[in-house]
Amino acid sequence: MTYWEVKQQLFSMESRAGVAATPGALPYYVALSQLLGLTVVAMTGAWLGLYRGGIAWEGALQFNVHPLCMVIGLIFLQGDALLVYRVFRNEAKRTTKVLHGLLHVLALIIALVGLVAVFNYHRQKGYSDLYSLHSWCGILVFVLYFVQWLVGFSFFLFPGASFSLRSRYRPQHVFFGATIFVLSVGTALLGLKEALLFKLGAKYSTFEAEGVLANVLGLLLASFGVTVLYILTRADWKRPPQAEEQALSMDFKTLTEGDSPSSQ
Repeated sequence: MTYWEVKQQLFSMESRAGVAATPGALPYYVALSQLLGLTVVAMTGAWLGLYRGGIAWEGALQFNVHPLCMVIGLIFLQGDALLVYRVFRNEAKRTTKVLHGLLHVLALIIALVGLVAVFNYHRQKGYSDLYSLHSWCGILVFVLYFVQWLVGFSFFLFPGASFSLRSRYRPQHVFFGATIFVLSVGTALLGLKEALLFKLGAKYSTFEAEGVLANVLGLLLASFGVTVLYILTRADWKRPPQAEEQALSMDFKTLTEGDSPSSQ
């Protein structure tokens, strides 16, 4: 059986099978992740507005741009970008890849604004840069995120990348994507704790209202991260391969391992 005959058969099976069914619990977990993510963004804004004076690009309030941008970019939008392949299960693969890449670009831009804000604030106040564990982790996460996006674009969106390179790199791309997301959540928790200790000091142990709100925010951040990771790691919730992807995969195996479609 030739490759093209196999491909025709796969397309025929797909047309008969119709749209792949969505696992029953998946929409509920996705909805939960969005509820948690939006609540985290809203609570971050409420914390900054109620206890930190609000947000502005000039003056002392410029620092507050940093946590809000990092939560929106490297937590919420990054998490949503990772879920694209679980949510859009039957759309064209290229459309899903473009959406995945654009969400990551938007997250990267917003995070960059947050970084510029905190460095500008430190320069205005005469504070030192990059001395805390939070700042070291933050720079590491941002650099890794940027490199991950560049490599992902080169392999999966750039027209010149071969199917064989994409197949070999895909497991590493998935692993590092999840790892960077976990590091982002952990870095946000470090920054939240650092901000509370700087302002509240010994009052933190007296259950100040700001401390309680920030603790709840931290729990919600962790819950969002755990929910996204749970969705990503459920093997039966992965996007089902389309007929063309199966044919390409079979062709790649034929070329690299010496198998033939008829031997499967």
